[in-house]
Amino acid sequence: MQIEVIGDYIQLDQLLKTTGLCHSGGFAHSEIAAGKVCVDGLVETRKRAKLRPGQRVSYGDQNVELIARNES
Repeated sequence: MQIEVIGDYIQLDQLLKTTGLCHSGGFAHSEIAAGKVCVDGLVETRKRAKLRPGQRVSYGDQNVELIARNES
């Protein structure tokens, strides 16, 4: 799936909640802390890691590509 980033970045925990991959922010925090989320192929344990367009997040069997919002 692709997600448009509004502004410069989105935090990892917000991304997981916004996409519906995690049902709550607390659950997203626990999944991130448990090492179940990868950013650009590497495990990411920072809950509020700033993600920018061009990066990819994987969680379980789901993959999310961040793209820049087209401001036209």
